[in-house]
Amino acid sequence: MKKWFVILFLLVSLRGIAQDKIAITDEDYQNTKVEMADLMRSEGKIYVLVGIIGIVFAGILVYVISTDRKAARLEQLIKEK
Repeated sequence: MKKWFVILFLLVSLRGIAQDKIAITDEDYQNTKVEMADLMRSEGKIYVLVGIIGIVFAGILVYVISTDRKAARLEQLIKEK
């Protein structure tokens, strides 16, 4: 049964349509026109965004470290028994 699902999903994925190709221009290489970042920087909102991203990454780091410590404690308990 699993084999049939794999075959079905492969056939469906082969029929998927990707995005159309867009011609690359010289403006794309220069990349001087980033309106959203300029607007956020001029209003001071970019620093809020960077701060929030930093807080999220710090939270993920604390979670990973605490999970690692808990796993290490459990491993020690298993070795003792």
